[in-house]
Amino acid sequence: MALGAPALRRYLLLLAQEHLEFRLPEITSLLSLCGGQFSGEQEIRVNSPFWILSIPSEEMARGLMKRTVCAKSIFELWGHGRSAGELYASLKNYPVDKMLPYLQSDSTYKVHIHTFNKTLTQAQKIKKIDALEFLPFKGKVNLKNPEHIFWILEDYGMNPNNVPEEPIHLYFGRWIADGQRELIESYSVKKRHFIGNTSMDACLSFIMANHGRVKPNDVVYDPFVGTGGLLISSAHFGAYVCGTDIDYNTIHGLGKASRKNQKWRGPDENIRANLRQYGLEKYYLDALVADSSRPIWRKGMLFDAIITDPPYGIREAPRRMGSQKEPVKSVERSTENHFFVSSSYHLSDIFFDLLKFAAEHLVMGGRLVYWLPIYKPEYTEEIVPRHPCLKLISNCEQMLSSHTSRRLITMEKVKEFKDQDENSYLLDGQYLPYRGHNSFREKYFSGVTKRIAKEEKDNQK
Repeated sequence: MALGAPALRRYLLLLAQEHLEFRLPEITSLLSLCGGQFSGEQEIRVNSPFWILSIPSEEMARGLMKRTVCAKSIFELWGHGRSAGELYASLKNYPVDKMLPYLQSDSTYKVHIHTFNKTLTQAQKIKKIDALEFLPFKGKVNLKNPEHIFWILEDYGMNPNNVPEEPIHLYFGRWIADGQRELIESYSVKKRHFIGNTSMDACLSFIMANHGRVKPNDVVYDPFVGTGGLLISSAHFGAYVCGTDIDYNTIHGLGKASRKNQKWRGPDENIRANLRQYGLEKYYLDALVADSSRPIWRKGMLFDAIITDPPYGIREAPRRMGSQKEPVKSVERSTENHFFVSSSYHLSDIFFDLLKFAAEHLVMGGRLVYWLPIYKPEYTEEIVPRHPCLKLISNCEQMLSSHTSRRLITMEKVKEFKDQDENSYLLDGQYLPYRGHNSFREKYFSGVTKRIAKEEKDNQK
C-alpha cells in the first residue's frame, strides 16, 4: 500500500440472485465512480450472494449503496469463517476499540439472522444469537428502532437439492446501508405512463446507467430512444438526458398503443410525460426525430455517456432514411401527413455507426453502453465490434432463448478521435464476422420454428 493511503476496511456485500453476470461490472464501475477501485479480499465467487470487499471508508461504502441495484446490503465485517468456531475466533481477534463505539451502554441494538438456501426456526436463531454473548454488548436490545443493527449471515451453498446441515461460510457484521432494490418496483414498466413494444426492464435500465457511471450534471444520449426508458434511469441519478429516434410516431407519442386493451396512444403519452411521472422533467433536454446513420450533431465531444438499446429486427425492424441511390424498402404514413421513406439498415452497420459516433462524440473517459444480440452457436468474443478509440470494459450475457442471447457491452473512450479513425474498422480483418449479426432475426425465428415443430411432434406421440 502506498505511503499515506487510507487503510482499507473489510466490508461484506449481500447481493441479489439475479442478473449474476452484471453484478461485478456494476460494483466495479460504482466504486470507481466513488473514487475507489475494486479490491476483493478473497477470490470472488461470482455466483455467490456474499462478497468480501476492501473499501477505504464507510462513506464510500454508503456511496456505493446509494446507486447499486445488484446489491441488497453492505456490512462492516467484524468476523467470518467456515464454521461457527472459526467465526467466533475471528470475532475475538477483531479490535475491541473498533467495536466499542457501537456497543455503548446508552445505545440500542438488535441482531438479525440471514440464511441463504436454508430456513431456520426461531429457536435455532435465538440459539445462534445467544452464542455471541462473549461480545462486549452493553446497550439495550430494541427490536423496533435500534441505533445499531448487527447481522449473522450464513451461506448454505448454491444447490437447493443438497443443503448441508451446517453452513459453509459464516459472517458477522454491522449493517451500514441498503442498496436501491426498491427502484425496480417504483420504476416498473407496468406502472409507466408511456411504453412501447421494447421498453427496457427497470432493473436493467438502472444497471446500464451504473455501468455507464452516470453522475449528476452529466449529459446522457440515447440514439435509439424509443419511449425513453433508458433516459429515466440516468435522469434519476441527476443527469440531463436527450435522445433521437427514426420513428416519428414514437417521438411524438402518436399512433397505435403498445398497451393491452388500448388501441391508440393518449394525448399525453410521450417521453416528457414519463419523466414528469417520476419528478424528473427538469432533466429532460429533448428528443428528436432523426436517423442515427446520418450526422446531425456538430463535431466534438458532447456527451458524458451514450446508453442505448439498438433494434435487433425481432419486434422492431432496423431502419434508416432512404435515398435515391438505395432501393426503397417502404413508404409509411403516420398522423399529421408525415411520410417516412425507409431502407434496410444492417445490424452490423448499426453497431459500427454507433461505435464511430461514440468515438467522436463522447468525452474522454465517457462510456458507451449498449446491447448486442448474439446467435449462441456462432458466438466468439471476436464478433464484438471494436474501435481504436474505445476500450472494452465489460461484456455480460442475458439469455433470450436456448440459442440466442444479448450481451450488454460497456466501452470507455480512451483515445481522442481523429479523422483517420472514422473508418478504421473497415481495415480490420475482424469486420467480416460482424456481418453475421445481419441474419440474427432469421436465426432467432428459425429456432422458434424448430421448437414449435418439436413440441408438435412430441404431442403426437
